[in-house]
Amino acid sequence: MDKKTVKHFEEKLKSELAIVEAELKGVGRKNPDNPSDWQATPEKMDTLTADETELADSLEAFEGNTAILKQLEIRYNEVQAALERIKNGTYGLCEKGKEIIENERLEANPAATTCKKHMNA
Repeated sequence: MDKKTVKHFEEKLKSELAIVEAELKGVGRKNPDNPSDWQATPEKMDTLTADETELADSLEAFEGNTAILKQLEIRYNEVQAALERIKNGTYGLCEKGKEIIENERLEANPAATTCKKHMNA
């Protein structure tokens, strides 16, 4: 893969990383004990004056944030790993068969780790 193409995908990945990180910050925060991990944040509410319905809604929102956060964290890590592959010079190579990953596949998913042949393997 030529440098111009790699630079194109690097820019796409950095842009996506910024978007995913902003979305993560909307539903969670970095774990102070493990900065590579994210934690869902509960909705701020006065538990002394909140009724049962408000508490139940808050718990439901927190559980929803946890599910969303998990998916965002997975994507965040995939994008980070792709950027690391760019640094290592292995970006765009299928991790299964070492073939070049098709550009149209990388356009659809710049963090792809496999070519079309191996994507369901």
